[in-house]
Amino acid sequence: MRVVAVASQKGGSGKTTLAGHIAVQAERAGAGSVALIDADPQGSLADWWNEREQPTPVFVHTSTQRLEQDIEQLRDLGIDLLIVDTPPAITSTISDVIRVADMVLIPTRPSPHDLRSVGRTVELVEALDKPLVFVVNGATPRARITSEAAIALSQHGTLAPSIIHQRVDFAASMIDGRTVMELSDTSRSAEEIAKLWEYIKGRLERNMRATPVGADGTIKAANDSTEIGHVQRQDSN
Repeated sequence: MRVVAVASQKGGSGKTTLAGHIAVQAERAGAGSVALIDADPQGSLADWWNEREQPTPVFVHTSTQRLEQDIEQLRDLGIDLLIVDTPPAITSTISDVIRVADMVLIPTRPSPHDLRSVGRTVELVEALDKPLVFVVNGATPRARITSEAAIALSQHGTLAPSIIHQRVDFAASMIDGRTVMELSDTSRSAEEIAKLWEYIKGRLERNMRATPVGADGTIKAANDSTEIGHVQRQDSN
């Protein structure tokens, strides 16, 4: 199983939208069984999933304390790809997620403030020795700042060649638990997501480390605490 973390210190970078879209596109493109984890206390990805009519990608209700254990169980259950959304801040939760990830996606909007904010996320990923990929997200078509942001990011790490542009269909699709591909798989937005997933898939195939196994050559089984299915909402009080 491959684990992809979507992380950014900067709020509003589009992490949740990107995580949901990549998960759906991966499954549509034949990546096998795909699961989602929402590690952000705001629960936006969980809210989006609860609005979905489609039962997949499956949603995994877990906690950072059980994360490694539950990932092992997901492997045993036959999940092929796990996408994890993270909080918009440098916290111990992000460290825990990145530590178990095979790749970290860092979505960055093409603005000076977003570019300045990316440094701490990069430092954390590099400290944990994980492959990272920048994704220019929410770009304005034909804007000069978009190309300038791409150049700046490419100097600090790998940059996905597919730029995700700001379009109303992204917001519209997320309202009722869908993606732009499910609104129209021939739209420009759908094409960008498809190209992004193909690039991510290629990077994962090149970077994939061997699956950890126990001394007896088998994957260690986890307990039965993982809950796959409807998200259990909790009151904030």
